Amino acid sequence: MANIAVFGANGNIGSRIVREALDRGHQVVAVVRDPSTFVASREAVTVTTGDVLSPESVAAVGGNADVIVSAVGGKDGPGHLATIRPAAESLVTGLRSLGAGAPSLVFVGGAGSLRKPDGSQVWDTEGLPESILQIMHAHGDALEFLRGVEDLRWTNISPAAMIEPGERTGTYRVGKDDLVVGENGESHISMEDYAVAVLDEIESPRHVRERFTVGY
Repeated sequence: MANIAVFGANGNIGSRIVREALDRGHQVVAVVRDPSTFVASREAVTVTTGDVLSPESVAAVGGNADVIVSAVGGKDGPGHLATIRPAAESLVTGLRSLGAGAPSLVFVGGAGSLRKPDGSQVWDTEGLPESILQIMHAHGDALEFLRGVEDLRWTNISPAAMIEPGERTGTYRVGKDDLVVGENGESHISMEDYAVAVLDEIESPRHVRERFTVGY
């Protein structure tokens, strides 16, 4: 059993990671800016106030955790795009202040920088709205930053090109920097199975200081 702190626990992906962790018997701390916005479905969840953009807040939460999950997305925080890379920087600064006993970091990434079968990257796809492109590149910037961090245990998990609410099947395929594409040519995964992949990695780390991706 691990003590898992989840920043962005009230978001679409964060809430599913919380649920999956609880189903597996882990202790979960939901870290949110406003606890009144988080509806705890089980008594096992501890809800606390925290700000992913504050290294001091990260250190306070991390002092009692085995793993910190950042599930804060591009539509969160001031200026919408002001969260993703700054969150990575704040998390690293906060965790470094804890020294050798710092928890592992699992960072919910984006699909934009993944390579498609034709060799281009997802963010090169024609017709993508500018708002989506900005979020994709913000995730790319965060990943670039994390790849320079060699003194902490971190993992960046990119979803498939399409991630949405759906069924928990418990199955998925894994890639590294290449988009996982199904036989029908589509790349997708449910948020529920993405959460399965996150917890699988927490329980059996296979991608320390790496990015990997999951899809059907």
